[in-house]
Amino acid sequence: MEAILIRHGITNGNIEKRYIGTTDEPLIDSEKERLRKNIYPDADIIIISPMKRCIQTAEIIYGKYDDIFDGLKECDFGKFENKNYIDLKDDVYYQKWIDSEGKLPFPNGENMNSFSKRCVSAFNNAVKKYSFAEKIAFIVHGGTIMSIAEHYLGGEFYDYHLKNGEYMIISL
Repeated sequence: MEAILIRHGITNGNIEKRYIGTTDEPLIDSEKERLRKNIYPDADIIIISPMKRCIQTAEIIYGKYDDIFDGLKECDFGKFENKNYIDLKDDVYYQKWIDSEGKLPFPNGENMNSFSKRCVSAFNNAVKKYSFAEKIAFIVHGGTIMSIAEHYLGGEFYDYHLKNGEYMIISL
């Protein structure tokens, strides 16, 4: 089986380099045309995170989606949600979080260990449910992809950062 991990298209939050996890933003209008021009692998099953940006990306790329898994949502960034470096540069905890290489939990949000476990568990449940499929596309978030890839391929979380609309394939 192949898992095609596709990062959703560009949102305003991505352009502004904001931490966007629980904020349910749509794609920017120009992104829709860009995604239509890209070539993506065929898939037997399309699975998505329930966020608008993933729903829209799936509909543009594949014209549909087959299932939604809540556990594939992006990390809950808590107090950092919808903020960027400029907004947070004077926040003492943000500097501690940066110095920890992202290992400290987000204040009022998730810690990376729980987030990664949630993503991998949801991914495994989807793979099990659709074990008859040869190719499953997952239209999800950057952090979700990095968590799954780190678990299955080893290496470091940030080794697997994809730009919006990019994909990677994992053979299972």
